[in-house]
Amino acid sequence: MGPLDAIWHLANLFVPALGLGALAAALAKLLWRRELGAVAWSRLARAACAVCAAVTLAGLVVFGHDGRMATYGTMVAACAITLWWRGFGPGR
Repeated sequence: MGPLDAIWHLANLFVPALGLGALAAALAKLLWRRELGAVAWSRLARAACAVCAAVTLAGLVVFGHDGRMATYGTMVAACAITLWWRGFGPGR
C-alpha cells in the first residue's frame, strides 16, 4: 500500500463518523429550533464528530477491524447522548 492509499484508507475510516456527527447536529438544530437557538451548530457538530471518531477508533481496537454493526450502533447512541449533553444537559 502506497502513501496515497494509506491516506485514503484513513480518511474513509472516519467518513461515517464525521458524516453522522454533522448530519445529526443539523437535524437536532432543525427539529429543536427554539430550544437549541442559543447553541451554535458548529459546537454541536464538533462535539458529535469527536465522539463518533473516538467510538470508531474504540471499535477498531476492540473488534480488530472497522465496519462492525456494534460499532455503528454504539456510534449512534454516543452521538445522541453527546448532542443531548451539549444541547440540553449540563454541558450546555
